[in-house]
Amino acid sequence: MRGFKLVQLKQTAWAALVLLVAAPASAQANLAEVEVKATQVAGNVYMLTGMGGNIGVYVGDDGVVMIDAQYQGLADKITAAIAAVTEQPIKTLVNTHFHGDHTDGNAPFARNGVMVVAHENVKTRLAANDKFDRDGLPKVTFSDGLEVKAGSQSVRLQHYPNGHTDGDVVVWFPQANVIHAGDLFFVDRFPFIDLNAGGNVQGFIDNVRAVIAELDTQTQIIPGHGPLSKRVDWLRLVHMIEATREEVLTLKQQGMSVEQVIEHGLSEQWQAWSWSFINEERWIRTLYQ
Repeated sequence: MRGFKLVQLKQTAWAALVLLVAAPASAQANLAEVEVKATQVAGNVYMLTGMGGNIGVYVGDDGVVMIDAQYQGLADKITAAIAAVTEQPIKTLVNTHFHGDHTDGNAPFARNGVMVVAHENVKTRLAANDKFDRDGLPKVTFSDGLEVKAGSQSVRLQHYPNGHTDGDVVVWFPQANVIHAGDLFFVDRFPFIDLNAGGNVQGFIDNVRAVIAELDTQTQIIPGHGPLSKRVDWLRLVHMIEATREEVLTLKQQGMSVEQVIEHGLSEQWQAWSWSFINEERWIRTLYQ
C-alpha cells in the first residue's frame, strides 16, 4: 500500500433510484444491461453511475481511492470505467454505509487486493448478514474520522451518527472542493431513513446541516442517489423534510392515526418527491414515528 496512510481524526460535529436500496439480490438479473459511466467532477475526482449508489473516484499520485462499490456483477464494468480515466490501480475502497447497493460489490475488489475501509458499525452490520460475501468485509474500520493519504494528497472520512443509518460516512476531497455525501443525500426524492439500522429523522437533518455548514456555494456534491449537486440542492432536501414532518406531526397531534394521515396525504407541492422505493405513504410512516 505504498503512499497510502490511515490516520485517526477527532470527531466533528437517479439512474438507480428504482432499485430496492437494501436488497442487492433483487437487482442482479438486470446488471447485464447496466452501463457504468464516469463523469469528471473536478480535478482528479470522478463520479460513476450505474445501478446502485453513486461511486466516487479519487485519483491519487500512486493509486485510486474508490467510494462505494454498487454490485458484484458490475465489478468488471466499474473497473473498466476507472481504467478509462486513469492508469493508477485501485488501492482503497470506502463504504459510506452498509446497504447492499453500496457494498455488495466489495468482494471482487477485495479479492484483487483492494483495502476496504468503513465505519465500525458498517462492518458489524455486514458481518451479521449471512448472505454477505465475507471477502467484502471491511479490513480497516474507524469510530469517528479517518484520513486516507494517497501520495501527496488526502481524502477525509467523517462519521455522522444516526442519520440515514448508524454508520454513515461523508467523504471529503478538500483539494477539489468536492464531497461524497452517501445516502444522506437523495436528490429531490424522499430519502430512505433506515429506522431499523440506527437511522433517525432529526439526526438526518442535524447531520446534513452540520455538513452543509462546512461547504461553500461552489462545493460539488456527489449524492448517494441522483445527479451531481450543489449546496442549494441539499438545502432543498432539508427544507422538504422539515416541512413534511411539520405537516405529519401537526396531524398526529390532532389525534390522527398514521393511516388517517396517509389518507389525508401531504401538500401537493411534495407529490413530485415520491418515488418507487420511498413513496408518500412510506415517507409519512417514517415521519410519524
